[in-house]
Amino acid sequence: MATEVKVPDIGDFSDVPVVAVLVKAGDRIEKEDPLIELESDKATMEVPSSAAGTVKEVLLKEGDSAGEGTVILLLEEGAEGGGKADPEKAEVDEKPKKSDEQSGAAKSQPAAPQPYNAAQSAQHQAGSVVDTGSDRFHASPSVRAFARRVGVDLRQVNGTGRKGRILREDVEKAMKAAVPAGGGAASAAQGGMGIPPIPTVDFSKFGPVETVEMTRIQKLSGPALHRSWLNIPHVTHDEDADITSLDAYRKELDTAAKAEGYRVTLLSFVVKACVSALKQHWQFNSSLHPDGDKLIRKDFYNIGFAADTPNGLMVPVIKDADRKGIVEISKNLGDLSQAARDGKLKSQDMQGATFTISSLGGIGGTGFTPIVNAPEVAILGLTRSAMKPVWNGTEFEPRNMLPMSLSYDHRAIDGALAARFAAHLKYLLGDARRLML
Repeated sequence: MATEVKVPDIGDFSDVPVVAVLVKAGDRIEKEDPLIELESDKATMEVPSSAAGTVKEVLLKEGDSAGEGTVILLLEEGAEGGGKADPEKAEVDEKPKKSDEQSGAAKSQPAAPQPYNAAQSAQHQAGSVVDTGSDRFHASPSVRAFARRVGVDLRQVNGTGRKGRILREDVEKAMKAAVPAGGGAASAAQGGMGIPPIPTVDFSKFGPVETVEMTRIQKLSGPALHRSWLNIPHVTHDEDADITSLDAYRKELDTAAKAEGYRVTLLSFVVKACVSALKQHWQFNSSLHPDGDKLIRKDFYNIGFAADTPNGLMVPVIKDADRKGIVEISKNLGDLSQAARDGKLKSQDMQGATFTISSLGGIGGTGFTPIVNAPEVAILGLTRSAMKPVWNGTEFEPRNMLPMSLSYDHRAIDGALAARFAAHLKYLLGDARRLML
């Protein structure tokens, strides 16, 4: 008797695209073996098997959408079958047998190559090209992902691989063929919203070049950042906070914390200060209602923070930060940062943020414009603190000043409110005792 293997709870995600199917009928799998890969706008996740057995039938294919409860495959538990699935063999031809029977005729009378029409692709869907996993073409998951990223419609590309499989080289040729035919049309599909396209340039004419694949995190976060930048009217407010006394207190706590195996950083105090400021100015802890005429006020405080990893920036979330003290926040920061660096963050670790902090303090800088992480309406950027001469009314004295850059969605927050929020943060960070109120 066949058992249905379904997609488990994957958080708030629904209708997530299937970007890779890692097994096929006849494969013998064990419990926790990966079956498919799902790709949301925040992360790519493997879905493991809930049981062991032999795959009878795979019900999903690349390009399908899945959510909690979607049936992935039918499994015959305990049955004998083929070897364990090999991800490299997941690139199974999806073309019907009828197409294979026609391949001989196609070889004897090849059709004239049809160049990729970028303008037609742009008209199909401005901003990106949807790879539906159609059986009209064959391509590996990596080639499909590459085509989506560069905006090439695989339905317009002739494959030169075995049985007409589309190779990466075919996608690159389609991009080049589109330049003389449509000028900057290929880039226009990526630009969208009537924005003039960036011209395509063959840099190899000027010197040696190398194409370097972007990391998976960059591929996922790039479109989300682009979407936020295009849709949100960003404004950035800059402020300096005097953290002289607070940092001295932080160092005392950090010395004691080292003996217990964790660290107390300035970010812990900033998280605590942000929660207090968010309670005072609730608009910064809100989101725009879908109808655009209301704000959704949130009565919970989950603070996201940008974590630098070898593969790029990730944004873990400290849940219920309003209920935690400096020590617990510090431990959360350490644990989540380490999980991010090790690639062990779970999808729920990056969900539910109401406000985000991006700190470059360990690197340097004097200010920047952080991009609002929609659907949030504000983000706080921090750079390295520095000793500066500050007038105290009678003379200049050295003070440790922390530059803060507050970006916000001007539809939800006006300049005066942003200035008050930043001033409140500055006040709180001026004395650690104020964070206890």
